[in-house]
Amino acid sequence: MTAPKPIRILIADDHPIVRRGFTHLINARPGMELVGEAVDGFEAVEKARLLRPDVILLDLVMPRMDGLEALNKIKQENPDARILVITSFAADDKVFPAIKAGALGYLLKDTSPEALLQAIEDVHAGRSSLHPIIARKLLGSLATCRTCRLRQNR
Repeated sequence: MTAPKPIRILIADDHPIVRRGFTHLINARPGMELVGEAVDGFEAVEKARLLRPDVILLDLVMPRMDGLEALNKIKQENPDARILVITSFAADDKVFPAIKAGALGYLLKDTSPEALLQAIEDVHAGRSSLHPIIARKLLGSLATCRTCRLRQNR
């Protein structure tokens, strides 16, 4: 019996120390393989096209092309791309557009290493993975939308 193929991962973040940390975690985890790194959104789109990774770890604030624009371009070219946003920003103007654009996961950079590795596995399997703060924001937004609809239907 052959071993399952490793999860192929692309990291897109403009901070070398963050990329190095992610690389260390991924390389230490059996069943995961780092296939590339991108330093900005433009490079993320190009490497996603060339490497066809299983999971893309994507920061939202990067030079030349931000992560949201990169996410949209990647999903246009490959609707099945599995993208896990990992960023420092929990503001609504970042969270909601990223989720609407097709990110399967959204983590903050204060996430534990084990939670990040689990999120990579979840996103690879097609499951969503949300930081608790992000999950509360989304649930709050849905509850607000539901309340608005109920009022409109009266």
